[in-house]
Amino acid sequence: MFWYIVKLLILLPMIGLMIWGTLKLAQRMQGKLGAPQNGTKSVRIIESTMLSPTLRLAVIEFHGREILVSTSRNGLTRLAEAPARSSGSIEE
Repeated sequence: MFWYIVKLLILLPMIGLMIWGTLKLAQRMQGKLGAPQNGTKSVRIIESTMLSPTLRLAVIEFHGREILVSTSRNGLTRLAEAPARSSGSIEE
């Protein structure tokens, strides 16, 4: 019984550190894989809002246009499109 508790006290923090390290690595690598080689991105997420656990609204900039999309389990739906605003005129 004593050895079981010792193993538990050693292995639980190790597993927690491995989970934490994996999450930090995934956060750091997010967006780096699959990026164009020249460093410029043609798609940029301007803003994103969660409406429910399965529904999200996002404004995406693509080739000088802002596109409002809805994301759900069923996929993406384009809701609206407008010319992109200049970066200085975005109000928060």
